[in-house]
Amino acid sequence: METKRIPMDMVIDCVSGAHFSGWQPSTTSSSSPTSSHQPFIIGVAGGTASGKTTVCDIIIQQLQDHRVVLVCQDSFYRGLTNDELKRVHEYNFDHPNAFDTEQLVETLGQLKSGQSVQIPIYDFKLHQRSTDRSRQVNGSDVIIMEGILVFHEQRVRNMMNMKIFVDADPDVRLARRIKRDTVERGRDIQSVLEQYAKFVKPAYEDFILPSKKYADIIIPRGGENRVAIDLIVQHIRTKLGQHNLCKIYPNLNVIQSTFQTRGMHTLIRDRDISKHDFIFYSDRLIRLVVEHGLGYLPFTEKPVITPTGSIYTGVDFCKKLCGVSIIRSGESMENAFRACCKGIKIGKILIHRDGDETQLIYEKLPKDISERHVLLMDPVLGTGNTASEAVELLIKKGVPESQIIFLNLISAPEGIQCVCKRFPHMKIVTSEIEEGLNDQLQVIPGLGQFGDRYFGTDDS
Repeated sequence: METKRIPMDMVIDCVSGAHFSGWQPSTTSSSSPTSSHQPFIIGVAGGTASGKTTVCDIIIQQLQDHRVVLVCQDSFYRGLTNDELKRVHEYNFDHPNAFDTEQLVETLGQLKSGQSVQIPIYDFKLHQRSTDRSRQVNGSDVIIMEGILVFHEQRVRNMMNMKIFVDADPDVRLARRIKRDTVERGRDIQSVLEQYAKFVKPAYEDFILPSKKYADIIIPRGGENRVAIDLIVQHIRTKLGQHNLCKIYPNLNVIQSTFQTRGMHTLIRDRDISKHDFIFYSDRLIRLVVEHGLGYLPFTEKPVITPTGSIYTGVDFCKKLCGVSIIRSGESMENAFRACCKGIKIGKILIHRDGDETQLIYEKLPKDISERHVLLMDPVLGTGNTASEAVELLIKKGVPESQIIFLNLISAPEGIQCVCKRFPHMKIVTSEIEEGLNDQLQVIPGLGQFGDRYFGTDDS
């Protein structure tokens, strides 16, 4: 049974993942959105209707911790001239000359350098590109380039980190092509068969099949071969590895992300979002960060009797725990924290910051805080100066550094370096690592003034 497929021009250009902006240790504080991070480019070739789309869809679905975009070679078909349109049934769409290879090379090069591009939209019924529409594709962690002849051009091959050839029985491919071209592209069966015999089959033998020798991996049976696809995804994950900062600082922890968390980040970063929605989706993300942070607390084994009379050996929560919010943005995290920890004590710290300078203004902490594990809360880690001042205060109050867990939604690399170097035994839990700080020490792309947006005291 054929699985339902996402139309090629509507495939989502960004999926979930523990999202990193591609920051490298050599970047400066004024790093631009275009980073030195190189995306992992995958080429997927094969005969027409061999299952390339299905393979790409499965890879995209499985790479749940990285941003992935799909670029289809079909988008780069040349629009037919009036003379060619009059003899459209004699036109060979499976020949390399049918594609605008120069634009394809330029587009892939821009994506490789982290730039956003506009992908043409091709109308297979009119055999023309749309003049008023295009699809924007942003730079990502993984770029999948899919098409029958993506291995034909050497300049395209040279930009690929992995080349996959999807193989399938010719009869199966013909049956799929008939279904696709009659249902999706408005053609009749007779014209499809004539085109297949006259152009598709010879082009496969002359151009597509010879390009198979360039493949690093050959997948027989296309999307049905889940074992091969699983191994490919595993290899891609290994190649991508962790974010550089996670490799440098083992006390840095970025929560595993999903389509939902990426979607929530998209919403709360939108400057035009309503206050109600900003609070709602911020609370959801904060709760995920809190739950992740709680997972690093010590637990004791605890057996219980279930309603069936069976014994279940589980764990007992850490009892000596409290939260500390850095006023005032940190107070926005308190509701989620209380929702996770019934009756929890929460202390307060107010620190005035002026550029790089910080000054402790106010603190009210549980008297027995030195005996507790502390979850320190501030939604944005920028320079790291305020966080460092707060951690120093907790340590002066007798809290061991190893018993402090710092929770935030987003973190700038500069802040991560500052805090992780200074407090190597304190864990940091964040949901996304940003590009960096600008000249005004604002986190980019950032969330703006989080406290003002959350409590409704911003100018808007």
